Amino acid sequence: MNDLNLSPMRKTIVGVQFLFVAFGSTVLVPLLVGLDPSAALFSAGVGTLIFHLVTKGLVPIFLGSSFAFITPIIAASAQWGMPGTLAGFAGVALVYFVVSALVKWKGMQLLDRLFPPVVIGPVIMLIGLSLSGTAVDMAKNNWLLALISLAVAVIVLMFGKGLLKLLPVICGIIAGYIAAICLGEVDFKPVADAPWFALPQHIRHFQLPAFQWEPFIFMMPVALAAVVEHVGDIYAISAVADKDFVKNPGLHRTMLGDGLACLAASLLGGPPVTTYSEVTGAVQITRVTHPQVLRIAAVAAILFSVVGKLNALLQGIPQAVLGGIMLLLFGSIASVGVQNLMRNKVDFGETRNVIIASIILTTGIGGAVLTAGSFSLSGIGLAALVGLVLNLILPAKANQ
Repeated sequence: MNDLNLSPMRKTIVGVQFLFVAFGSTVLVPLLVGLDPSAALFSAGVGTLIFHLVTKGLVPIFLGSSFAFITPIIAASAQWGMPGTLAGFAGVALVYFVVSALVKWKGMQLLDRLFPPVVIGPVIMLIGLSLSGTAVDMAKNNWLLALISLAVAVIVLMFGKGLLKLLPVICGIIAGYIAAICLGEVDFKPVADAPWFALPQHIRHFQLPAFQWEPFIFMMPVALAAVVEHVGDIYAISAVADKDFVKNPGLHRTMLGDGLACLAASLLGGPPVTTYSEVTGAVQITRVTHPQVLRIAAVAAILFSVVGKLNALLQGIPQAVLGGIMLLLFGSIASVGVQNLMRNKVDFGETRNVIIASIILTTGIGGAVLTAGSFSLSGIGLAALVGLVLNLILPAKANQ
């Protein structure tokens, strides 16, 4: 089905489905660090719309709460309080702005040198594989619910027709949710207690955060990891949509859009946002790549953040139900990385390429951590940095 010919109703339904995919992670981050989940959802929607404005509405991306900042936010809030930490998020935005300017200045030559396919392919694979543990942890809360959700999503994806074919995620979640209700795993009391409408508390009592240099500088090194992940995500969505978003609208625009979205999040009381791999996974399996559908997801996020009862209902979806869906979505991201390597004909008969790809994957999946004082780098950011350095220092032709 050509997503350009989808009716407005179908685009809306698929857009809401994409929000469901992002919802769990978007509200989980603020819950872990002590921020308001509804503010995070609101800022994710606003940030996504800002991103689409800056990127000329061309890139089918949704921005949600970044997991890379969980530990730094906890550490910063313990030292400088949450208001100072929110002000420190402006340092994240500054890093994005600087990288955007560098990319605009040096252009594709810089990108091609730093991020050839042998680096980008494994990084994209790692984006999916590194999140697989999160999917399993969510699913193991109740494997029965997880498998029901996963099985229904796979069946709809394989055998669904028409509109149903576009809704494997929402069908899986509904099936798992119904099963959870039947098993007594859903508590509706929070829904009954929630107000119908309520703006996030930080927005109701809005005031500019007092600027402090310490958290501002503290957050900047962590942003480098998010920047590297951003590059991998843009290459991933380019592969999924079969369009080169690195060239048009340009990586400098996507970086700028992400940076402005992070700045907006700091003002709105949400955590820094990042390009969401799980939504890219949903785009991959549904083949709906129209950016307008992602903007619908963004508007839905803003609406859901102010509808208290609906927000409570969505937060009541059991983690196992979402985990079953994530097992499919995160794996699909890893497959995009494999496709990237195949499409660019990366020669693994060349020792150099084997070394780079192998160390990227083992560093990222193995959980290596680089620590210097209060700064630490791990996961996708560290693995991508290692791959970047190896690509620069290893000779173009190693002994076979």
